[in-house]
Amino acid sequence: MDAEQPNSSEPHVPSRGVERPALDREALQQPDFLSATGISQLNIVDSTGSTNADLVRAVSVEPKKWGDLAVLTAEHQTAARGRLDRHWEAPERSAVSVSIVLRPVTSQGMPVPTQSYSWLSLLAAVALREALQETAGVTAEIKWPNDVLVKGRKIAGILAQMTGLGDGSVPAVVLGVGLNVSLAEDELPVPTATSLAVERATTTDRTALLKSYLSRFAKLYRSFCNSEGDPAAGLAGGASLHKRVESAMVTLGREVRAHLPGDLELVGHASRLDEHGSLLVVDHGGREHVITAGDVVHLRATESGYA
Repeated sequence: MDAEQPNSSEPHVPSRGVERPALDREALQQPDFLSATGISQLNIVDSTGSTNADLVRAVSVEPKKWGDLAVLTAEHQTAARGRLDRHWEAPERSAVSVSIVLRPVTSQGMPVPTQSYSWLSLLAAVALREALQETAGVTAEIKWPNDVLVKGRKIAGILAQMTGLGDGSVPAVVLGVGLNVSLAEDELPVPTATSLAVERATTTDRTALLKSYLSRFAKLYRSFCNSEGDPAAGLAGGASLHKRVESAMVTLGREVRAHLPGDLELVGHASRLDEHGSLLVVDHGGREHVITAGDVVHLRATESGYA
């Protein structure tokens, strides 16, 4: 999943002496953990091209086999992709690469409005941010629309893909996260990337990190669904999703340059998020523009900071 920028032409060579143990399958597939999180199934593969691509294909072919909160994680991804079909490959067992099937319904079984689906990647960013803080002692920020940063450098990326209706049931979303864990500085593909190892996290245990993320995501996701996808509603006994995202978002309050389709460019002040999770940018003429995640090609701050 989208953990990095596009891969360079040079192959990754693990730094000498780095230990990269396999995921603890028994701990991840423990019935008590699955039951507590509501995960319907958790599959672990040694290697695949892309966990997101695998689940999108699987849900399309056998929709009834893949229920809400079905999880696929891989030790190694060879053709991971992010937004706009950006591709890369990280060393084996150096990252957390995980995708989840989501079929958002309330506790009464009513479908969550599809216009709320745009918040799901931001919900994942909040869950991952909390997991990094509480499990690895790393403070992260969110860059709109789908990146998680540490000190201005990208440590994780998120990709949400909607599948077809399949058998006519609630449309599924496949939500993937890629987190850089044990990559050394010389293994990072670009200077604007980072990893937990580089940031001297208190742990680089991928099993602990994955369990922490899945637990937090499942709790927030269920609360979001039960509020019918309302980003302004209180979430899991705390602040709303909208407030949690805005409070952690490094994008807001900055002068940004948005590259849009058709070689269009918008420069202005990133003021806030609207009710759909779109970014509102006020240009130098005082006009407010709505930028959706699906429209933006690239977004960066005009001053020094994140890229």
